Amino acid sequence: MTPDHIRSSSSPAINCRGQLLSLATPAVMGIINVTTDSFYEGNRLHELHQVMEKAKQHLEEGAAILDLGAQSTRPGADLIGPEEEMHRLIPAIHAILNKYPQAIISIDTWYAAVAEKAIHAGAAIINDVSAGDLDADMIPVVGKLQVPYIAMHMQGKPATMQQNPQYEDVVGEVIDYLKEKLATCRAAGIRDFIADPGFGFGKTITHNYTLLKNLHLFYDILGVPVLTGISRKSMIYKLLDITPAEALNGTTVLNTIALQQGTHLLRVHDVKAAVEAVRIMKKMNG
Repeated sequence: MTPDHIRSSSSPAINCRGQLLSLATPAVMGIINVTTDSFYEGNRLHELHQVMEKAKQHLEEGAAILDLGAQSTRPGADLIGPEEEMHRLIPAIHAILNKYPQAIISIDTWYAAVAEKAIHAGAAIINDVSAGDLDADMIPVVGKLQVPYIAMHMQGKPATMQQNPQYEDVVGEVIDYLKEKLATCRAAGIRDFIADPGFGFGKTITHNYTLLKNLHLFYDILGVPVLTGISRKSMIYKLLDITPAEALNGTTVLNTIALQQGTHLLRVHDVKAAVEAVRIMKKMNG
């Protein structure tokens, strides 16, 4: 008999600018980094034509969401300000929606000003690696905008988060943090909250695998959709002694485990492989 936590996801949905995106079948979010500083060389897209080529590829391969970010969050990366983020992101949003008007775009930012500008430009979701901790205006702004909010757990800040992450109970502490954020977001009027445990953000390899093994607890306890972002990360390439460019196979293995654990969203560099994993798991689950 299949263990209780190895199951198809329940049927939450999120409202994306009037489009209701069902997560009864897990959805795939394709990463588009509008930067030259991504940890994965294959996703450094600083020219608009490169962004458009990647958007086309992701959509053709089955991405339900395009996740645009202009800020590298790899450990030790140079930070850019909100004005530079807007300079990179707003033209990309306009270009994508001009060609693909039904595309659902999420914006990977921790700046409230960028979030507001991006939503007004046509984006539909805010994806914040700091869950509002790096900009106190973020949660109130998202509440005002009435858009889905992806809140991620991160211990520390991107520049220092991997220096010495420590937990007594990584699963319990991350769930408690997201539970508090959920309450704050509900109070601010945010209806669609997506929880992201933050793989690789202030966690050791052991912390990451402990979270993945217990990923089912996040939906069981929080009752909101769960996003898993493990694509080509160090929990794969450092463990296997390979490079991020060689980590697709490991990514697919971990994405499959996340699907078994009931995740609702997979945030990936390689959409085709993730969509295939979703289809296979859907067949396995009947």
